[in-house]
Amino acid sequence: MGNGSSSVSRRWILAGLLAGTAQRSFAGGLSRSLVPPPRPDAGSGAGIAAAESLIAQAGLSGKIGFAVADAQTGEILETHNPLLQLPPASTAKTITTLYALDTLGGDYRFHTRLLATGALVNGRLEGDLILAGGGDPTLDSDMLGALARQLKETGLREVSGRFLYYDAALPRLRMIDPGQPVTAGYNPAISGLNLNFNRVRFHWTRATDGWDVAMDARARRYRPRVSVARMRVVDRQVPVYTYAQEQGVDQWTVASGALGNEGSRWLPVRRPSVYAAEVFQTLARAHGIDLPGAAVVRSLPDGATVLAERQSAPLSDILRAMLKYSTNLTAEAVGLAASAARGAPSASLAGSAGAMGDWASAALGVRRARFVDHSGLGEAARIAPADMVRALVTAGPDGPLDGLLKQVPMRDAAGRPIRDGRVRVRAKTGTLNFASGLVGYVHAGDGRPLAFAIYAADLARRAGLSPAEGERPPGGRAWLGKARRLQMDLVDRWASLYSG
Repeated sequence: MGNGSSSVSRRWILAGLLAGTAQRSFAGGLSRSLVPPPRPDAGSGAGIAAAESLIAQAGLSGKIGFAVADAQTGEILETHNPLLQLPPASTAKTITTLYALDTLGGDYRFHTRLLATGALVNGRLEGDLILAGGGDPTLDSDMLGALARQLKETGLREVSGRFLYYDAALPRLRMIDPGQPVTAGYNPAISGLNLNFNRVRFHWTRATDGWDVAMDARARRYRPRVSVARMRVVDRQVPVYTYAQEQGVDQWTVASGALGNEGSRWLPVRRPSVYAAEVFQTLARAHGIDLPGAAVVRSLPDGATVLAERQSAPLSDILRAMLKYSTNLTAEAVGLAASAARGAPSASLAGSAGAMGDWASAALGVRRARFVDHSGLGEAARIAPADMVRALVTAGPDGPLDGLLKQVPMRDAAGRPIRDGRVRVRAKTGTLNFASGLVGYVHAGDGRPLAFAIYAADLARRAGLSPAEGERPPGGRAWLGKARRLQMDLVDRWASLYSG
C-alpha cells in the first residue's frame, strides 16, 4: 500500500530524511526544527511489525502515510510513506492558523461599520449610509441586529441619500471549490461582507395543499426572511435540488418526493453581500429606521463618519472555533486577510494559498506541499505527512497552536470515550470523500509530547464519483470509519510506545 517506502521505518534510517532548519518566524514562537539524530537502537522490529499489522487489519483501500516525532526535539520516531503527498483536507487549517497568527496576531479583530457621508439632523441623515464589511467571517443576523440597535441609539430615523454596502475588503468569490455539490453549505461564497457563514436556512412544513416554505437568515434572536434566495417545490423524485441564478436571485427547486412533514436545511448563498444588505435593511426597519434599496459601492469615501461599529472576537478565539467546527469560510477569510496584510496575491484563493505555501516553506520548513485554498476543501491540495509533522514540531506543543487545537478523546473497543485522561490528544481532523487526515500532538501522563500526522486517501474512488454521488458516496461512510479507527489505533500505540 502506498508508494515510496512502503513499510514502517526505524528512526535511525530517517536520520537525514527531514534534515534542514526552518527559519524562525514567530517572535518567540516558531523556533524548533525537525532534525532527527541518528539512533541505532531506535525502534524494534516487533514495534514496526505492530504498526504494519494495524495498517493491514484496517483493510483500508487506497494509500496511507504517517509520521510521528518527538514534538520537542524533532526526533523522528516512526514513519510509513512519510513523503507521500495526499489531500490534507481540513488539516490544512492548522497551517492557515499559523499563517494568520504570524501575520495578523492573535488580538486582530475584524470590523463591520456603519458610515455616514453627511450630517445627522433631527433624525435625518443628510447623505448616504454605508454598511461597510471588513471581511468578518463570524458576522450573523444577531450581530447585524445589534448594529441596527446602535444606529437607532444615534437618533437616526431616515436617510436622505442612498443605502450602500461595501464588500471589497476581501475578493468576491462565488464558492471555494467548484467541484463540490451545489447544495454544500460548507462550500459558500466569499466576500468582504459575509453573513451567517454565507448560508440561508430553508424550512418547510406540510400544509393541506402542499408545503409552506421559507428562506430566512436565522440566528438565535433574529430570523428575517429574505428574497435574495427563493425556493420552489416541484413534483418530482430526483434530483432533490436544482439551482440557478436568475436576475441576481438564487433560485432553488426541491423535489416534493424528498420532503417529509417538516424539516430544514442550510444552503449556500452566492451573493453574500447582497444577502447581508437585505437582512440589515429588514432589521433596521424593525428598529424604526427606513432605508432605501441597497446598492454596492466600490470604495469608501474619505471623511465618512462612523455611526456604529461591531468588532469581532479576537482572532485567536475565531481560530479556536474554526479548528473545532472546521468552518471553511473562516479559514478562507482569515487566510485572504493575512495575504492582503502581507501585500501578497489575495485576489484569488489560488494566489493567496500560494503565498501561504511560500510562507510555510520559509517559516515552517514545509517542502512538499501544495495549497489551493486555506480550508483544505480543494481536491488538488497535497501535503506529505513528514511536512505536516515538521510544521507541528516547528510550532511546538506549547506554541501558537496550544489552546487552539481541540481535544480528541480516545475511545474503547465499543467506541465510548475513555475518561481516565491517560492519553491526551489535541488534533485537527480532515475529511473529504475517500480522504481522511488527523494531525496534532499526543502525550501520555507526564511523558514527552509527540507530533504526528496521518493521511489516507483512495484517490481512484474519489475520481470515480459522479456529481450525484458527491454528498453521499457509496461506501464512503464505511471507508471513513476504517480510516478513523486506524488513526486512533496508531495514536494509542505511539502514546504507549514513545510518550508513556
